[in-house]
Amino acid sequence: MSDSLPETMNCIEIPVPGPDCTALKMGVRPVPRPGLGEILIDVAAAGVNRPDLMQRRGSYPPPPGASDIPGLEISGRIAAIGPDVGNWNIGDDVAALVTGGGYAEYCIAPAPQALPQPTGLSPIEAAAIPETFFTVWSNVYDRSGLKSGETLLVQGGASGIGTAAIMIASQLGSTVIATAGTDEKCQACTDLGAQLAINYKTQDFVEEVNKFTNGKGADVILDMVGGEYVPREMECISPDGRICIIALLGGAKAEVNLGKILQNRLTITGSTLRTRPVDFKGDIANSLKTHVWPLIEAGSIKPQIYQTLPLEQAAAAHQILEDGDNIGKVVLTT
Repeated sequence: MSDSLPETMNCIEIPVPGPDCTALKMGVRPVPRPGLGEILIDVAAAGVNRPDLMQRRGSYPPPPGASDIPGLEISGRIAAIGPDVGNWNIGDDVAALVTGGGYAEYCIAPAPQALPQPTGLSPIEAAAIPETFFTVWSNVYDRSGLKSGETLLVQGGASGIGTAAIMIASQLGSTVIATAGTDEKCQACTDLGAQLAINYKTQDFVEEVNKFTNGKGADVILDMVGGEYVPREMECISPDGRICIIALLGGAKAEVNLGKILQNRLTITGSTLRTRPVDFKGDIANSLKTHVWPLIEAGSIKPQIYQTLPLEQAAAAHQILEDGDNIGKVVLTT
């Protein structure tokens, strides 16, 4: 434990949740102290994600024991170490997945959920990795079992998760198809490695996927929309295909033909990451370190940063995601 820590820190609070981004307010809190198996990070940057928007609205409260300060991914330097942490030292530069608390000058992270800041990346780029890359690996690879040579369809390819999925899957040998809402976003998807980008506002993604795959369909679909997209996805997925739902931007209910699931041996799955235990997230961190970190350090994968804003402009950062114009990540800096 460092003796030089300040007593208080600036942070972003949500005194009264609401739909307006101005529900985010600057506040001052005591600097937290790490407990068993935890590290305290002097935060350099924090990624902004859609779950943060849901928390601001009041629809995604932090799990019991988690900080009520928003923010699920950070980068920075280790400022203090709790008991039973053997693999980190004060002064190490890290990127970490956290259950909350990222929009602050200091943040606690479970040691297994931290990874070394990749060589060649800035702290801002490193802060754009954990939430998105952990989510992609857990759902596309651990749950859906995407293999080299298979085809992945990414719905919302220009988002933070979408850009990460395109880069990872294309680098690991899969064919990637992505959807996006503008021609500019479609071009960004192909620049990142998608072999086909579909403008869902002017094209029918079911028709385009089936045409591209000669009628076979995608092997895995990463779905951030839900709702009416699910039955449409069942029209462009291969036999033994897997649909993985990670967000419900299009609604939580869908009417599906169960006969197609039986006939084509389909799997429809989904998950959220925030409430999963530390060991589970630590296993994802180890997989990323083995399979993805070398690609990042070689320059083959580079987190896509749309805009960087200071911590006190968190409301403006949320508005960017609400407007949906971003290609890649929005990051707050301290």
